[in-house]
Amino acid sequence: MGGADPATRARLAEEIRSLRARRKRLVDELVQSSGPGDSGDASQELQGGDEVVAIDDRIAELENLLVGGIDVQGVAPGTEVVLRSSDGATQTYKVVAIPEEVLAGEEDFTVTSDSPLGLALAHCQQGETVRYPTPDGQAEAEVLSIRRPS
Repeated sequence: MGGADPATRARLAEEIRSLRARRKRLVDELVQSSGPGDSGDASQELQGGDEVVAIDDRIAELENLLVGGIDVQGVAPGTEVVLRSSDGATQTYKVVAIPEEVLAGEEDFTVTSDSPLGLALAHCQQGETVRYPTPDGQAEAEVLSIRRPS
C-alpha cells in the first residue's frame, strides 16, 4: 500500500474486524426482530438495513486501501513542511496519503497529499508562496522548509 506505514495498516485491519463484528450483531438483531409488527418496527428494520449497507461500503473502502488502492496526488506522503501563514504564524505539517493515517491529537498538524494544501505543495520549493482554497476563501503561506521522504 503506497504511503501507509505498518501501524496504519494495523489500524485499518482492526477497523475492518470491528466493523465486521458490528455488522454481524446488527444482522443478527434484524433477523431476530423480523416478523409481524407495526410500522415502527418496519422503519427500524429499514434503518438497520441502511446501516448494514454503510458498514459494507466502509469495509470495502478499507479493504481497497489495504490492497494498495491509494492514488497519491500532490506532495509525497511522509513530507514534512514548515509554513508561515499570512498572519505570521509558523506551523509544521506532516503529509499523509489517507485520512486514516492521521494520529489522534495530530489532526491540526497533518495534511493529506490530495487536499488543497497538499496539492499546492506538490511542486513548491523553499521560499515560495503557495496559494490554496479553504472554506473561508483563498489562503496563502510561505514555505519555510520542505523535507521530502527519501
